Amino acid sequence: MLLNYIGAFLLIVFGLYIILVKKNLIKIVVGMSLFDTGINLLLVSVGFRSGGTAPLFMNDLKPGSFFVDPVPQALTLTSIVIGACVTALALSLVIKVKEHYGTIDADKVRRLNG
Repeated sequence: MLLNYIGAFLLIVFGLYIILVKKNLIKIVVGMSLFDTGINLLLVSVGFRSGGTAPLFMNDLKPGSFFVDPVPQALTLTSIVIGACVTALALSLVIKVKEHYGTIDADKVRRLNG
């Protein structure tokens, strides 16, 4: 269980490092995707219960049974779809920046922009 939190923390830290340090716009988009994946793993890990069952069939309830929390799973599914759309949009913007400025280096784009 602790391994999930460690993995989520590492993905978040690596993604944040790439976003803040790297100058290549494609690498920055990959860093955003890693950060998003780390947040998703953290959300799923928070909602996990060892031995819990999915709260689908309420007529099979037994005394003392408990369920996993479905809200983090629903949030994660929504986040995955939004993350894929944001990544696609960011990559299309990187293509437009490359066509307009001729480079995907963030520092050069800032200098060329004025």
